[in-house]
Amino acid sequence: MTQTIEAIYQGGIFRPLKPVSPDLKEGQEVLINVESVTGGMNRIMQLAENFYEGLSEDDIDEIEEVALDRSSFFGERVR
Repeated sequence: MTQTIEAIYQGGIFRPLKPVSPDLKEGQEVLINVESVTGGMNRIMQLAENFYEGLSEDDIDEIEEVALDRSSFFGERVR
């Protein structure tokens, strides 16, 4: 099986940017050919732009409300 997987290299690990084929089993050895994508930060921004694709305005509002609610980031505060 051959497939192209877009990934980012972080902390010494290649992390896929999209789900991989279910044919690829956990722990399976693979060969990786690395080809740098020009404009790496631009590519990340392009992916971020697609984050809300297909969502309703209500869905987007809910996601942003949860993301901006910092009250539960660190659990209960002790005073």
